[in-house]
Amino acid sequence: MYVGSKDYVLSLDLHDINREPLIIHWAASPQRIEECILSGKDGNGECGNFVRLIQPWNRTHLYVCGTGAYNPMCTYVNRGRRAQDYIFYLEPEKLESGKGKCPYDPKLDTASALINEELYAGVYIDFMGTDAAIFRTLGKQTAMRTDQYNSRWLNDPSFIHAELIPDSAERNDDKLYFFFRERSAEAPQNPAVYARIGRICLNDDGGHCCLVNKWSTFLKAQLVCSVPGEDGIETHFDELQDVSVQQTQDIRNPVIYAVFTSSGSVFRGSAVCVYSMADIRMVF
Repeated sequence: MYVGSKDYVLSLDLHDINREPLIIHWAASPQRIEECILSGKDGNGECGNFVRLIQPWNRTHLYVCGTGAYNPMCTYVNRGRRAQDYIFYLEPEKLESGKGKCPYDPKLDTASALINEELYAGVYIDFMGTDAAIFRTLGKQTAMRTDQYNSRWLNDPSFIHAELIPDSAERNDDKLYFFFRERSAEAPQNPAVYARIGRICLNDDGGHCCLVNKWSTFLKAQLVCSVPGEDGIETHFDELQDVSVQQTQDIRNPVIYAVFTSSGSVFRGSAVCVYSMADIRMVF
């Protein structure tokens, strides 16, 4: 298991949890930390390299990204071919910009998936933390994103999870699902938060005119989790907190477990709701 923290990447052996972890120290440069502090950010809580993305690149390497003291950066980690090799080191000569892959602010949620050497990430891509997008970077396909500053696409989202779930045996039909919560755009006067599930096609190369380099297949729907009360009034749990996708014998139909909390001032609680992919596909 790989864990990212402030200035460190760790490799833990789940078969022997008492064994000393392999550790990489990956801090931002002193100059960058000083620049971050001068910009008004907190030296301890914000101006470090908080590792927010760890994805398997191939059998021997990981792709990792950190906030870089408000200057996101990414590189590769050599983990060896087998756990018994005890290989775990950073490749600094391959360091590259993390914009569109990792947030500037370590407090902002992000979700990502690395598929066929292409990185798909739900992330805030600017210094101020106002431009949220689902991005595709790396790889040979066109770089893509959701429409900028368009609340009908994304409205102050918190990204929770990303999962590739095929629709059929045809690989060109593969879909990537993003789970997130966001402020309601349907009723601007109501500051409600809704859980969402969004979907894009992996072979999407954008559209024409206003959709150049933007997803032409992006759709989203509300993820509802509610419990009926004795008086017939349902209690809604709208704030999505975590998602676990459990595979079944049919890879096209996993079971989705989602953890929610309520956002109301009268009742506060949490719930776990379960969804089938058949029901989710019907919505789209």
